[in-house]
Amino acid sequence: MRSNSSTILIIILALGIFGAACQQVPKADNAVVTEASPDTTTVEESGTIYKIDTSTSSLVWIGTKPTGEHKGTFNILDGQLILQDSTIIGGNIKISISSLQNVDLSDKDDMRGQLETELKGPNFFDISKFPLSTFVITEVTPFTPAMANENTILLKDATHMVKGNLTLKDSTRSIAFPAKISITPDQVLAQANFNMDRTKWGMKYRADKSLQDKLINSQVNISLSIVAKR
Repeated sequence: MRSNSSTILIIILALGIFGAACQQVPKADNAVVTEASPDTTTVEESGTIYKIDTSTSSLVWIGTKPTGEHKGTFNILDGQLILQDSTIIGGNIKISISSLQNVDLSDKDDMRGQLETELKGPNFFDISKFPLSTFVITEVTPFTPAMANENTILLKDATHMVKGNLTLKDSTRSIAFPAKISITPDQVLAQANFNMDRTKWGMKYRADKSLQDKLINSQVNISLSIVAKR
Protein backbone atom coordinates (compact mmCIF):
# COMPACT_ATOMS: atom_id res chain seq x y z
CA MET A 1 0.00 0.00 0.00
CA ARG A 2 1.33 3.42 -0.93
CA SER A 3 1.93 5.90 1.84
CA ASN A 4 -0.17 9.05 2.00
CA SER A 5 2.86 11.14 1.08
CA SER A 6 3.51 9.05 -2.05
CA THR A 7 -0.14 9.35 -3.12
CA ILE A 8 -0.09 13.13 -2.66
CA LEU A 9 3.13 13.38 -4.69
CA ILE A 10 1.57 11.43 -7.59
CA ILE A 11 -1.50 13.68 -7.54
CA ILE A 12 0.67 16.81 -7.59
CA LEU A 13 2.72 15.48 -10.52
CA ALA A 14 -0.43 14.55 -12.42
CA LEU A 15 -1.91 17.99 -11.91
CA GLY A 16 1.35 19.56 -13.03
CA ILE A 17 1.39 17.57 -16.26
CA PHE A 18 -2.27 18.41 -16.91
CA GLY A 19 -1.68 22.10 -16.24
CA ALA A 20 1.29 22.18 -18.60
CA ALA A 21 -0.80 20.63 -21.36
CA CYS A 22 -3.65 23.13 -20.99
CA GLN A 23 -2.25 26.09 -22.87
CA GLN A 24 -3.74 29.35 -21.65
CA VAL A 25 -4.37 32.48 -23.68
CA PRO A 26 -1.48 34.99 -23.24
CA LYS A 27 -1.89 37.25 -20.25
CA ALA A 28 -3.29 40.55 -21.51
CA ASP A 29 -6.17 42.96 -21.05
CA ASN A 30 -9.58 41.62 -22.05
CA ALA A 31 -11.20 43.80 -24.68
CA VAL A 32 -14.68 45.01 -23.76
CA VAL A 33 -17.15 44.01 -26.47
CA THR A 34 -20.61 45.61 -26.70
CA GLU A 35 -23.16 46.59 -29.32
CA ALA A 36 -21.83 48.75 -32.17
CA SER A 37 -21.46 52.46 -31.36
CA PRO A 38 -22.42 55.33 -33.66
CA ASP A 39 -19.52 56.80 -35.63
CA THR A 40 -19.55 60.50 -34.76
CA THR A 41 -16.67 61.43 -37.07
CA THR A 42 -17.83 63.35 -40.14
CA VAL A 43 -16.06 64.18 -43.38
CA GLU A 44 -16.69 67.89 -42.75
CA GLU A 45 -14.92 67.74 -39.39
CA SER A 46 -11.64 69.62 -39.56
CA GLY A 47 -8.66 67.52 -38.68
CA THR A 48 -5.20 66.42 -39.74
CA ILE A 49 -4.92 63.12 -41.57
CA TYR A 50 -2.15 60.70 -40.64
CA LYS A 51 -1.88 57.87 -43.16
CA ILE A 52 -1.12 54.41 -41.77
CA ASP A 53 2.20 53.07 -43.02
CA THR A 54 1.26 49.50 -43.96
CA SER A 55 4.89 48.47 -44.45
CA THR A 56 5.79 49.08 -40.79
CA SER A 57 2.43 48.46 -39.10
CA SER A 58 1.47 44.93 -38.03
CA LEU A 59 -1.30 42.75 -36.60
CA VAL A 60 -0.29 39.50 -34.89
CA TRP A 61 -2.70 36.89 -33.49
CA ILE A 62 -2.23 33.98 -31.08
CA GLY A 63 -4.82 31.21 -30.76
CA THR A 64 -4.64 28.57 -28.04
CA LYS A 65 -5.95 25.06 -27.35
CA PRO A 66 -5.29 22.47 -24.61
CA THR A 67 -2.28 21.05 -26.45
CA GLY A 68 -0.56 24.29 -27.42
CA GLU A 69 -0.84 27.51 -29.39
CA HIS A 70 -0.46 28.90 -32.89
CA LYS A 71 0.72 32.32 -33.95
CA GLY A 72 0.10 34.23 -37.16
CA THR A 73 -0.48 37.53 -38.89
CA PHE A 74 -2.96 39.57 -40.92
CA ASN A 75 -1.90 42.27 -43.40
CA ILE A 76 -3.05 45.83 -42.82
CA LEU A 77 -4.19 47.11 -46.21
CA ASP A 78 -4.99 50.74 -45.57
CA GLY A 79 -6.11 53.23 -42.96
CA GLN A 80 -5.80 56.62 -41.40
CA LEU A 81 -5.96 58.46 -38.09
CA ILE A 82 -7.68 61.84 -37.79
CA LEU A 83 -6.18 64.26 -35.28
CA GLN A 84 -7.36 67.60 -33.95
CA ASP A 85 -5.16 69.58 -31.57
CA SER A 86 -2.95 66.53 -30.95
CA THR A 87 -6.00 64.44 -30.08
CA ILE A 88 -7.21 61.45 -32.10
CA ILE A 89 -10.84 62.13 -33.01
CA GLY A 90 -11.37 59.30 -35.50
CA GLY A 91 -9.84 56.97 -38.02
CA ASN A 92 -10.10 53.56 -39.56
CA ILE A 93 -8.04 50.46 -40.31
CA LYS A 94 -8.71 48.05 -43.18
CA ILE A 95 -7.45 44.50 -42.60
CA SER A 96 -7.02 41.73 -45.16
CA ILE A 97 -8.49 38.61 -43.54
CA SER A 98 -7.64 36.57 -46.64
CA SER A 99 -3.95 37.32 -45.95
CA LEU A 100 -4.10 35.19 -42.76
CA GLN A 101 -0.79 33.42 -42.32
CA ASN A 102 0.63 31.08 -39.69
CA VAL A 103 4.23 31.76 -38.62
CA ASP A 104 5.05 29.07 -36.03
CA LEU A 105 4.74 26.08 -38.40
CA SER A 106 7.01 27.52 -41.10
CA ASP A 107 9.12 24.34 -41.11
CA LYS A 108 6.06 22.07 -41.36
CA ASP A 109 4.37 23.04 -44.62
CA ASP A 110 1.65 20.36 -44.47
CA MET A 111 0.52 21.26 -40.95
CA ARG A 112 0.71 24.98 -41.68
CA GLY A 113 -1.36 24.55 -44.83
CA GLN A 114 -4.01 22.54 -42.99
CA LEU A 115 -4.25 25.13 -40.20
CA GLU A 116 -4.50 28.08 -42.59
CA THR A 117 -7.15 26.30 -44.67
CA GLU A 118 -9.22 25.58 -41.56
CA LEU A 119 -8.99 29.15 -40.27
CA LYS A 120 -9.89 30.59 -43.68
CA GLY A 121 -12.85 28.20 -44.01
CA PRO A 122 -16.52 28.54 -42.96
CA ASN A 123 -15.92 27.41 -39.36
CA PHE A 124 -13.85 30.52 -38.73
CA PHE A 125 -13.28 33.54 -41.00
CA ASP A 126 -14.92 32.21 -44.19
CA ILE A 127 -12.72 34.39 -46.41
CA SER A 128 -14.53 33.43 -49.62
CA LYS A 129 -17.45 35.55 -48.35
CA PHE A 130 -15.70 37.94 -45.99
CA PRO A 131 -12.13 38.69 -47.18
CA LEU A 132 -11.89 42.05 -45.39
CA SER A 133 -12.31 43.45 -41.89
CA THR A 134 -12.60 47.07 -40.79
CA PHE A 135 -12.03 48.86 -37.52
CA VAL A 136 -13.60 52.31 -37.26
CA ILE A 137 -12.49 54.42 -34.29
CA THR A 138 -15.37 56.03 -32.41
CA GLU A 139 -13.60 57.32 -29.32
CA VAL A 140 -10.08 57.73 -27.90
CA THR A 141 -9.77 58.95 -24.32
CA PRO A 142 -6.71 59.55 -22.12
CA PHE A 143 -5.83 56.85 -19.61
CA THR A 144 -4.19 57.62 -16.29
CA PRO A 145 -2.81 55.11 -13.74
CA ALA A 146 -5.49 56.21 -11.25
CA MET A 147 -8.11 54.62 -13.50
CA ALA A 148 -6.55 51.22 -12.81
CA ASN A 149 -8.20 51.22 -9.38
CA GLU A 150 -11.54 50.53 -11.08
CA ASN A 151 -10.30 48.44 -13.98
CA THR A 152 -6.77 47.06 -13.69
CA ILE A 153 -4.82 47.61 -16.92
CA LEU A 154 -2.07 45.13 -17.72
CA LEU A 155 -0.58 46.96 -20.70
CA LYS A 156 2.57 48.62 -19.45
CA ASP A 157 2.64 52.42 -19.89
CA ALA A 158 -0.87 52.55 -21.37
CA THR A 159 -1.79 56.13 -22.28
CA HIS A 160 -5.24 55.87 -23.87
CA MET A 161 -8.41 53.82 -24.10
CA VAL A 162 -9.42 53.13 -27.70
CA LYS A 163 -12.98 52.31 -28.69
CA GLY A 164 -14.28 51.47 -32.14
CA ASN A 165 -16.52 49.30 -34.30
CA LEU A 166 -14.89 46.09 -35.50
CA THR A 167 -16.52 44.30 -38.43
CA LEU A 168 -15.66 40.62 -38.83
CA LYS A 169 -17.62 38.40 -41.20
CA ASP A 170 -21.20 39.75 -41.15
CA SER A 171 -21.07 41.14 -37.58
CA THR A 172 -20.12 44.58 -36.29
CA ARG A 173 -19.46 45.02 -32.57
CA SER A 174 -17.94 47.78 -30.49
CA ILE A 175 -14.60 46.85 -28.93
CA ALA A 176 -12.58 48.83 -26.37
CA PHE A 177 -9.00 48.24 -25.22
CA PRO A 178 -6.01 50.11 -23.72
CA ALA A 179 -3.20 51.36 -25.94
CA LYS A 180 0.12 53.12 -25.70
CA ILE A 181 0.03 56.09 -28.08
CA SER A 182 2.67 58.73 -28.79
CA ILE A 183 2.00 61.71 -31.05
CA THR A 184 4.47 64.04 -32.76
CA PRO A 185 3.88 66.60 -35.53
CA ASP A 186 5.04 64.04 -38.09
CA GLN A 187 3.72 60.69 -36.91
CA VAL A 188 1.59 58.69 -34.53
CA LEU A 189 2.80 55.45 -32.93
CA ALA A 190 0.25 53.16 -31.29
CA GLN A 191 0.66 49.76 -29.63
CA ALA A 192 -1.93 47.48 -28.07
CA ASN A 193 -2.07 43.92 -26.78
CA PHE A 194 -5.40 42.44 -25.74
CA ASN A 195 -7.56 39.32 -25.75
CA MET A 196 -10.87 39.27 -27.61
CA ASP A 197 -13.69 36.71 -27.66
CA ARG A 198 -14.14 35.38 -31.22
CA THR A 199 -17.62 34.04 -30.42
CA LYS A 200 -18.91 37.64 -30.21
CA TRP A 201 -18.52 37.69 -34.01
CA GLY A 202 -20.23 34.33 -34.50
CA MET A 203 -17.12 32.14 -34.58
CA LYS A 204 -18.24 29.50 -32.08
CA TYR A 205 -16.56 26.44 -33.58
CA ARG A 206 -15.05 24.26 -30.80
CA ALA A 207 -15.60 27.01 -28.21
CA ASP A 208 -17.59 24.77 -25.86
CA LYS A 209 -15.36 23.91 -22.90
CA SER A 210 -17.00 20.48 -22.61
CA LEU A 211 -14.99 19.44 -25.69
CA GLN A 212 -11.91 19.17 -23.44
CA ASP A 213 -8.90 18.25 -25.62
CA LYS A 214 -10.78 19.31 -28.78
CA LEU A 215 -11.44 22.76 -27.36
CA ILE A 216 -10.14 25.84 -29.17
CA ASN A 217 -10.03 28.80 -26.79
CA SER A 218 -12.66 31.42 -27.56
CA GLN A 219 -10.20 34.14 -26.46
CA VAL A 220 -7.72 35.20 -29.15
CA ASN A 221 -4.72 37.36 -28.37
CA ILE A 222 -4.19 40.38 -30.62
CA SER A 223 -1.00 42.43 -30.79
CA LEU A 224 -1.41 45.61 -32.82
CA SER A 225 1.35 48.02 -33.84
CA ILE A 226 0.42 51.09 -35.88
CA VAL A 227 2.68 53.68 -37.50
CA ALA A 228 0.81 56.59 -39.09
CA LYS A 229 2.53 59.46 -40.88
CA ARG A 230 1.34 62.94 -41.75
